[in-house]
Amino acid sequence: MITGLDHIQLAAPPGTEDALRAYYADLLGMTEVPKPPALAARGCWFEAGTARLHLGIEPDFRPSRKAHPGLRVHGIDAFAARLTAAGATVTWDDALPGHRRFYSVDPAGNRLEFLEPVA
Repeated sequence: MITGLDHIQLAAPPGTEDALRAYYADLLGMTEVPKPPALAARGCWFEAGTARLHLGIEPDFRPSRKAHPGLRVHGIDAFAARLTAAGATVTWDDALPGHRRFYSVDPAGNRLEFLEPVA
């Protein structure tokens, strides 16, 4: 029986860890968490609320054009403005009933969905 989602794993090319830290920790406000020693040399892990995101290094990395994690946010307009001010592309999509949402990409090119339920 599945009881929940533990984490989402995304890939990134070698040498992008500093850019990923700046994006996920500094811009998105997630907290970087320590990795187990056997995994510490490859990628980085982040958490915010119940969201746990692992970024692993993949030598022949190619970002997916469709696959993505959906990250629930509070204050979506301010969140979109913060990303836009940092130079990130924000693409709004109104196709999901009951939600406001937009898509953006991280420094490695991973697609991310940001969504907030509408009251």
